[in-house]
This record gives sequence, structure tokens and C-alpha cells, in this order.
Amino acid sequence: MAAAVVRSVGSKLSRNVREIRIHLCQSSAASQGVRDFIEQHYVELKKANPEFPILIRECSGVQPKLWARYDFGKETNVSLNNLNVELPGLWSL
Repeated sequence: MAAAVVRSVGSKLSRNVREIRIHLCQSSAASQGVRDFIEQHYVELKKANPEFPILIRECSGVQPKLWARYDFGKETNVSLNNLNVELPGLWSL
């Protein structure tokens, strides 16, 4: 499921979103699904969007979140706390 989402979202990222930042902890259980998603799907997502900024920010103890920056500096975020590797709702920003 996540791979299908990555493929379908791949070419649409830069039309609506200017940057994606994923904040996560390197060791917490709450960030495990995010770490799994990055390990399994980051390369495919980046290959589909080579010029698009997808930033991964690791920090000890931080709650996992996905931040999206849009035109005119508008930003939104969604919690990724305790999500599984499929990350349901990841692209619902």
C-alpha cells in the first residue's frame, strides 16, 4: 500500500508542496514506523522527485511529525506517532 501511495504521490509533490520535513527519534518506539517507511520507501520517493526537498531530521526524544511547507511559507504538520510502515494518512496534508 505505501509503495502505491509513493508512486501516485511522486509526480504530484512539487505542484502543491514546496518542501517536506520528517522529524523523528533514532531510537524511540513511537518513531519505529517512520524509520521503517524511510528505510523502505525514501529511495523510490526521491527517485520520483529528484529536485524536490525531502528532509529527514533525527533528534533524540522528539515526537515524529511530518511537516509540509507550501507557497508563501505556509506550513502544516501531522503527527506520525506510533504509525506503522504503511503510514495511513501520511499524504492527507
